[in-house]
Amino acid sequence: MMAGVLVDSSVLLDILTEDPQWFEWSSRTLRRCAEEAVLIINPVIYAEVSIRFERIEELEDALPGSMFERRQLPWTAAFLAGKCFVKYRKAGGRRSAPLPDFFIGAHAAVEELDLATRDRSHYSTYFPTVRLIGPDA
Repeated sequence: MMAGVLVDSSVLLDILTEDPQWFEWSSRTLRRCAEEAVLIINPVIYAEVSIRFERIEELEDALPGSMFERRQLPWTAAFLAGKCFVKYRKAGGRRSAPLPDFFIGAHAAVEELDLATRDRSHYSTYFPTVRLIGPDA
């Protein structure tokens, strides 16, 4: 079975918005990941990207099922996300790392997926088993 890469919304939004700072890196990274693995998104990532679109048809065109495998968030990942978020808050974490980031990190950890993201700090701290594909990896 081909390896999977969970693609964080930051990477997708960089490409969809043609972000001046991150477009090149995100495009190159997504292209490289697609050559080597199955690209995966989950409902949390889908929701975060959806904010940029008025209609679901536009979002579906931007994230075609032929390019991105859609996976549900496992219940065990939801539990892990909650536990890691509590640990983050108890350690003095502010709301700069929203709960959705913990769902994404936990999904990658539970399903042993690589994670393509440029937002590495919380993922590397709270999900150390996840191989991160990022700008400073």
